[in-house]
Amino acid sequence: MSQFKREGVTGTGRPSWDQHWMDAATLAAQMSTCASGRKVGAVFVREDRLLATGFNGVPSGYPHPETCPRRDAGIPSGQGLELCVCAHAEANGVANAARHGVSLQGATVYVTCQPCASCMGALANVGVKRVVFGGPYPDDRSQSIADHGGIALVCLT
Repeated sequence: MSQFKREGVTGTGRPSWDQHWMDAATLAAQMSTCASGRKVGAVFVREDRLLATGFNGVPSGYPHPETCPRRDAGIPSGQGLELCVCAHAEANGVANAARHGVSLQGATVYVTCQPCASCMGALANVGVKRVVFGGPYPDDRSQSIADHGGIALVCLT
């Protein structure tokens, strides 16, 4: 059997659990309704079992936007978030878990980009202990909240 090289792949050619769940977060991101084109997905896991998923987008029942007011105004990523009706993937994942009575205490969240400070605060409040992310997000407070909340951050790129 031929071996292939891919970050996060074990010696057997099978993806690591981290890579498997990050792939699931990437799949969840495809459901995003964000009009800016920034598709983000989040997958919450404990003991390698799926607990909840989320993606960035508008609240349930809200019409999908055709344009993004932040992008249209030339506002950089991570700024002017109050202009957007969309919720971040992590926030939607937390809401989905709550809706179904699922505790996220001790969970790991896999998210396609580093959580912002607001989402990191929510993750700390529900007891998430590890965040594995695929790319950086321009919010220095996020790291500080993770440090104070005892949340391990792992960049998986």
